[in-house]
Amino acid sequence: MLVTKSSRLNYRIQHLIFIILLLGCIGFAGWLSHEYDSRSDWTAGKRHSLSQETLDLLTQLSSPVKLRSYQTDDPALNQAIKEILQRYKNNKADFEFQLINPDIFIEQAKTDGIQRYGQTVIEYQGQLELIDSLSEENLSNALLRLQRKHKPNLLFVANHNERKINDSSAAGYSRLAAQLSNKGFNSQPINLLKQALPTDINNTETNVLILGSIKTPLLLSEQEKILAFISAGGSLLWLQDPQQDASLKKLQDALQINFVEGTLIDDNPEISRMLKLSHPAMIPVLEYKMHPITEKMQYFTLFTVATALQASTKQSSENNTDTSQAWIHSDLLISSENSWAETSDLSSIIEFNPAEDIRGPLTLGIAQQRQIKINDRLVAQRVVVIGDTDFLSNSHLGHGANLDFIIKTMNWLAEDDQLITISPKTAPDLTLKLSATYTSIIGLFFLIGLPLILFSSGAYIWFKRRKQ
Repeated sequence: MLVTKSSRLNYRIQHLIFIILLLGCIGFAGWLSHEYDSRSDWTAGKRHSLSQETLDLLTQLSSPVKLRSYQTDDPALNQAIKEILQRYKNNKADFEFQLINPDIFIEQAKTDGIQRYGQTVIEYQGQLELIDSLSEENLSNALLRLQRKHKPNLLFVANHNERKINDSSAAGYSRLAAQLSNKGFNSQPINLLKQALPTDINNTETNVLILGSIKTPLLLSEQEKILAFISAGGSLLWLQDPQQDASLKKLQDALQINFVEGTLIDDNPEISRMLKLSHPAMIPVLEYKMHPITEKMQYFTLFTVATALQASTKQSSENNTDTSQAWIHSDLLISSENSWAETSDLSSIIEFNPAEDIRGPLTLGIAQQRQIKINDRLVAQRVVVIGDTDFLSNSHLGHGANLDFIIKTMNWLAEDDQLITISPKTAPDLTLKLSATYTSIIGLFFLIGLPLILFSSGAYIWFKRRKQ
């Protein structure tokens, strides 16, 4: 190719234009990155982005949020904290945060009640909430508690050998009480012999009565207090194991609920093997009926030694037909088609007997509501009845979505339908599980196979070069 002055000039012009375009593209890309922020989270558990529940919560916060996190001057730690808080800022324009060194701003730290590094104060509508560590679960739960205008009171009926909220044993409810406290509930036991139930339903205080499976009968005065609470429009969560006490018959009639005789059994070997269930009396619920409590639930709940129940069409004589309306029942929890209500002793051979047992699917959780007229005003009343108490115990609360289900149930009973549960993100891709066979193969390859391959390759190269 003949190189002339003209071709050399054209080459230089093309080269100059290329450099100008390249610098222009780099500058334009820099301007775009400065003006616009676009992020993509490709992790399996979406661990670097806010959950949909948190995003929904942020849209419900009508006022600005101010956050002050007291940290040491550790650049790496502060950068990680800024990344977490910036996710909230990106989704709520009036979310403001500060990272403060408590050793420098001593008076501010004393005013906020800071006792150690890492604590964070969230301010919303004039209320303050202090958390010990920053995570999406802790921060979103704090915002959820601040959003509540009044803490709902959860009144656990006590003194009848039922499960206790201060019992830290495997059968106790201490973990449940702690989780409810984190969600903004005030849990407390109530002795119906010494304390009265509130019967004046108002908008400033929310009370939910929790009745567990009692082991000793309710006295007549206690039964009357519970029925008066129901008649006044109070919300109730009734947890009942098989073989209910006779003193609960009036309450059962008032709620128009019948319990099915026997214990629920689910004979599905494939599901039992997949979930590692050790006994057929462990009932997994894999699908849910449409209801505000269960509409966003995606994981199974697990119940142990449960009883089935069904709605009754019988109108209780205890109800005043001038002020009461019939209950609207919704099935929450349904067992599988392989289940049945076993009426025989579970210690013997468990098998379905068509003459005595009832074939599933059966209901083990019902939500019901009605509107009643009290003092010339309509009151919306909500009740949930579940045929098991084990699923909330310290040893079972972490199974599947048991915790998520009960928190959603409490929110619904407290008429806080807009509140949600923020579940901690898990990292499904951090653990590699190998069988003993694969572990042995990998070990032999690296200990024997790979050194042998390298030695053979080196010997081959040495031998070939020697021949040359």
